[in-house]
Amino acid sequence: MSPARPRSVVEAAGALVWRVRLGRLQVALVHRPRYRDWSWPKGKLDPGETTLAAATREVAEETGHDVVLGIPLPGLEYPLSDGRLKRVHYWAAQVAGRPDAAALRARPPVPRASRAEIDAVRWFDVDAAAHKLSRSADRAPLDALVHAHAKQRLDTRAVVVLRHGTARRRATWRGAEPDRPLVAAGLRQSQAVVPVLSAFGVTNVVTSPWQRCVETVAPYAEVAQVDPVMSDALTEETHADSPEKVTFEVMRLLAEPADSVLSTHRPVLPTVLDVLARHARKSVTAALPTEDPYLHPGAVLVAHVAQRQTGPRVVAVERHLDD
Repeated sequence: MSPARPRSVVEAAGALVWRVRLGRLQVALVHRPRYRDWSWPKGKLDPGETTLAAATREVAEETGHDVVLGIPLPGLEYPLSDGRLKRVHYWAAQVAGRPDAAALRARPPVPRASRAEIDAVRWFDVDAAAHKLSRSADRAPLDALVHAHAKQRLDTRAVVVLRHGTARRRATWRGAEPDRPLVAAGLRQSQAVVPVLSAFGVTNVVTSPWQRCVETVAPYAEVAQVDPVMSDALTEETHADSPEKVTFEVMRLLAEPADSVLSTHRPVLPTVLDVLARHARKSVTAALPTEDPYLHPGAVLVAHVAQRQTGPRVVAVERHLDD
């Protein structure tokens, strides 16, 4: 008997858009007249699109709100009538404000969904939303959102750790080490980073001044119209001489009120990750990479940071572009 063929998967993404009004946690639901149901804004990925870009695009299409993604929430899987499996990825999200303007400049314009697709968008207190949802399975990400709010893990800022893209090999480079550039694959990786940083609302770009790190964030900095901050602390040379300077820089970014990215080198990553681990929950620490190369070239680790009276706390992490 031949083994069963793997089921084809339809990938989709969306978000639970939340706010607090008069001390009450509220979420936005959309009504789809075709199905006569209330659900979360979501939709299928376009060809070549990432789940992050699809999540922000679908929310903008269906609600009219540009959003910034926060912590990841439990996704859902269910069979479709044609036998395929649908997999939906969810994040918590907040409506973008004026401080997020730079991140929004890095996104293409999004047309609003027709009223034949979405004919109502309404905010509900979370208890009312749980009853309004048409599919009981949709309550799983809502339960996680409510739990995160109760534990003060919902209102977060992102610190994105970015390893520079693929660069010229050291053995074939005859110039100075700080000037070693990206190769064509690295330049493609730098373009792939743009929607990731935009999805998490990055407005603060901090990079090692060495060329391969600067080139990796350059496409995002250009479209977002932000000036990268050069930090000598993030170079391989400074890290080898004074790793405590890296620690100080990461600590500074953890305390920043803005969503940030730091672009650095593989040898610097263990110190960066150690700082995150010392400010993270145990379950989050266990999710951090612990073995070389930690991140592949052009990959990112997103640390979701909540500000507490005792200081910054990393409450969730996720990795992207790390194939």
